[in-house]
Amino acid sequence: MLLILGIVLLIIAIAGGVIIHPVLFAIAILALVAFFAGRR
Repeated sequence: MLLILGIVLLIIAIAGGVIIHPVLFAIAILALVAFFAGRR
């Protein structure tokens, strides 16, 4: 049950990423920058 739910959510996330890809891409870059900046 949880596996099916996870797969459905993954598909929705990928579909949403295709639609609003630039926004997600910017958020991902900010997350990576914050991650590496926080490690130091």
